[in-house]
Amino acid sequence: MNINFSLFTIEIATALLGLVVLAIGLFLSKEKRHRLGYVIAVGLAVILVYSFGSYGQNTSVMDGMFIVDDFAVFFKQLFLIAAVLVILTSTVYVRKMGGNYEFYIITLVAALGMMVLVSAGDLLTLYVALETMTISFYILAGYKTDLKSSEAGVKYLILGAVSSGILLYGLSLVYGMTGTFVIRDIAESIKQMDGLSPAILVGIIFLLSGLGFKVSLVPFHMWSPDVYEGAPTPVTTFLATGSKAASFAALARILIEALPSYSGQWTYILAIMAAMTMVIGNIAAIPQTNIKRMLAYSSIAQAGYIITGIIAISSAGIKAVAFYSMVYVFATIGAFAVVITFSQNTGSEEIKDYAGLAQRSPFMAAVLTVCLLSMAGIPPLAGFVGKLYLFSSIVNQGYLWLVILGLVMSMVSVYYYLLVVKAMYMNDPVSSTPIKVPVGTNVTLLLILVLTLVLGVYAEPLSVLANMAGNAMFPF
Repeated sequence: MNINFSLFTIEIATALLGLVVLAIGLFLSKEKRHRLGYVIAVGLAVILVYSFGSYGQNTSVMDGMFIVDDFAVFFKQLFLIAAVLVILTSTVYVRKMGGNYEFYIITLVAALGMMVLVSAGDLLTLYVALETMTISFYILAGYKTDLKSSEAGVKYLILGAVSSGILLYGLSLVYGMTGTFVIRDIAESIKQMDGLSPAILVGIIFLLSGLGFKVSLVPFHMWSPDVYEGAPTPVTTFLATGSKAASFAALARILIEALPSYSGQWTYILAIMAAMTMVIGNIAAIPQTNIKRMLAYSSIAQAGYIITGIIAISSAGIKAVAFYSMVYVFATIGAFAVVITFSQNTGSEEIKDYAGLAQRSPFMAAVLTVCLLSMAGIPPLAGFVGKLYLFSSIVNQGYLWLVILGLVMSMVSVYYYLLVVKAMYMNDPVSSTPIKVPVGTNVTLLLILVLTLVLGVYAEPLSVLANMAGNAMFPF
């Protein structure tokens, strides 16, 4: 079998970067190891620039086991961007942890799992990649030595193991009925069947349950608030962005490329789950007093919005998923970067303690405000454009009720986001001491602020790439 290894360049470069940094760290003192984060960030940025040359290939290798198309390339770039921004904001955290630079390496392994996941062309590769990503997050969630982090790691491990078992059983049912692991061959095998298969329908339900856990769809969201609150905040950030986007991409590829014949069944199930996720995520976020728990419930609600793009079963829908996933990465990392810095300076994650942040750090308060309003879909920010793409993709598909519900829930989210803004700008500060922002975090916040504002008024560059991702899933 002749294999074109150039198609694996992004993954190989990421793995080599991790190995090189791991070796370099052996020769550095613990006091200097946290600086390796900047080395990794630069290395990933170089890989990101190189990855633009991968657009337009739209091919597969190893008998369809590994797919390199514009859809996969777009999401790999999303993971690279998320990893760069998360690592830049975590250097201070690693330094406080005594220079445990293994944190960076495990983060790279998680990113590598995400990359393979979105290129997986068969169920076995998909499952191995998903577990590579998930096991890395099990370790990262319990990385700190305090009780909350340990609790978060154990909860995520137990519930994650159950969800993986459910997913594996669903995939095995699909394989058992079709006789193939290859995603595109599954669709051909199903077309030759007479009528709907009850076993495949059960497999789809198990599959939606397993991947629904990964993306925090109701009713499989129970782990998110506790894990988001207890895990180290840089881990929470990457879990809420990269992991969620990777799982959405895998879900889209399986449902659209392998199971289009059952679209009438799984779109109905997803529509109900999307509605429940929007409502419960937003309503549960209102009474939260801890900002990480509030953002956890907000993240659940965002999953409800994103899933609508898959329900559309169209190029426009996948474009909307890709576009919104990217702008969601910017907004979420920006919000959590502020939370990380604030927590390191004050030791608090309570919303009431953000009182007067506008006076102590005007820049941080401005970035957090912009990010929260972008997640709410307020124009002229990038989140507004993303939600416009999502809702317009399903408005003519018989899901007008879901669009109306999404708009109403978006307005509900404005309420609890503005509670944070109100505390920052209208309440008196608890302390007058200015908050120091590390260089890496400052760079991250500035990039996110600029991108969120620019993409809100000039979305064409990102829209073009997202459109290429959508067309890759629907080439005809």
